[in-house]
This record gives sequence, structure tokens and C-alpha cells, in this order.
Amino acid sequence: MYFTDAGIEELDDRRGDEQVTMAWLAERLRDFVDLNPEFETAVDRLASWLARIDIDGGDAVTEPAEAAEPADEE
Repeated sequence: MYFTDAGIEELDDRRGDEQVTMAWLAERLRDFVDLNPEFETAVDRLASWLARIDIDGGDAVTEPAEAAEPADEE
């Protein structure tokens, strides 16, 4: 387990038996981004990845189709 998996493990331990809808998850992700706008890109990539797991051939380990362009440095 990676150190960054600690939050995932906590989620699984605390709420692993619950079932939620994708609409509920999408709303929670929106709430999180509203409170933490610096994570908008990461949350957007996660949401896109989750949305495409079964549609794009079922490979859950693929990179996002398009990476965000780096900001212009002037």
C-alpha cells in the first residue's frame, strides 16, 4: 500500500459497505472542488476515468485521453 492509499483505506473501512449512486458521487466531487479548487484538474481526471472504465474497452489503468495543457509561463 502506498502512503497515498491511506485515505482510500479509510473510505473503505468507514463506508465500504454502503452503496451510492453515481449522481451522489458526482455531487460530492463538485462539493469537494468548490471547497478545494486547487484539486479541480485531479478530480476532473478521476471523474472522467470513472466514467470511461467500462466504455473504453474496460481497461481501468489507462491514462486520460487528453492531458491538461500547461499554463503559459511568461
